[in-house]
Amino acid sequence: MAKVIAAISTSVDGYITGPDDGPRYGLGKGGERLHYWVMGGPWTYDGGHDFAMQGPDKDFYDELEAGLGAGIVGRGMYDAAGAWGGTNPFGGPLFVLTHRVQDQPAAASGFTFVSGLDEALARAVEAAGDKDVSIGGGADVIRQALAAGRVDELVLSTAPVILGAGKRLFDGFGQDINLGIIKTVSSAFATHVRYAVKK
Repeated sequence: MAKVIAAISTSVDGYITGPDDGPRYGLGKGGERLHYWVMGGPWTYDGGHDFAMQGPDKDFYDELEAGLGAGIVGRGMYDAAGAWGGTNPFGGPLFVLTHRVQDQPAAASGFTFVSGLDEALARAVEAAGDKDVSIGGGADVIRQALAAGRVDELVLSTAPVILGAGKRLFDGFGQDINLGIIKTVSSAFATHVRYAVKK
């Protein structure tokens, strides 16, 4: 049976964005540092980078991504990423959790808008077949899935930065959950930890 894997990048102090995240600033002011590991080094929203993941970060990502058949993200992440230029860049269908399903883009985009977590999970699991389902954020979607007991693995990529402000991954989350460490990989830009969610 497919596993549900929630994966996200965070700062040491638990922020998944800097302040003022959204379509204009993506990960917020200073938040791009959370994704140095994704881009292969320092980058800015103004461009000037070759966007090449490499080394231990690429090995970690490739191993995780190879097992995925479908994904789920929230509308905030979809909008902040600029809808990835209008086309799903990932290897399987991507379900976008939103209250505005009437904004559904063309089917050829690879995005499907759904209005609830249960529907998103059911459709993603069906689409994934015998592969896993990724919940890629934002924080609210991950918190909802954890609170519902639907996450099998939590993957945190922690960047060596203290942001001090922005959106926190576990803001307002009040549940007590035990985790087991499955794998740890480190680079100059992040420490990646795969945790099993103990149920």
